[in-house]
Amino acid sequence: MRFRTLFLVMALLMLAGFVALNVAEFTRISPLNLGFTTLQVSLGLVMLSLLVALLLVFLGSTLYLQSRHVLEARIHTRELTAQRELADKAEASRFTELRGYLEAQVRAEQQRETALGVVLADRFSQQQQVLLARLEQIDNSLAAHLGQLEDRLTQHRAAAPAAGLPPYNGNTTLR
Repeated sequence: MRFRTLFLVMALLMLAGFVALNVAEFTRISPLNLGFTTLQVSLGLVMLSLLVALLLVFLGSTLYLQSRHVLEARIHTRELTAQRELADKAEASRFTELRGYLEAQVRAEQQRETALGVVLADRFSQQQQVLLARLEQIDNSLAAHLGQLEDRLTQHRAAAPAAGLPPYNGNTTLR
């Protein structure tokens, strides 16, 4: 932008210098034919004024386009900012929703773990009771068998001297 401005200023200064050097020719009156009439005016001043008018039109249109561009940029910036804020709010609400969902899932998982822990503890307790009952049955059964064996042994010892058998010393097998 600075280069264009500098170039424009230099062109205007050169034009002003050219006009200053040739003021006599620019102000000399000559006949000017407009098509329907003829006027006695300075052709240089007419051309110079047309050049200035054209320059003002171009500067005005450039200023209009620049200001329009700046206003559109501001409008787009506002819209972009509004959309960004809306997206940030939506994303924040999604994060909040996700956090709530995850917390609910964690709570549900903890409840499931607690319920499974209770069920597992109950099953362990039941299995322990079953195992203790079974051990007691085995103990009773073993005690009954040992009692039967002792009864047989006692009967065998009692019957051994009467039958003429040698006394039981622990090496013989019972039948």
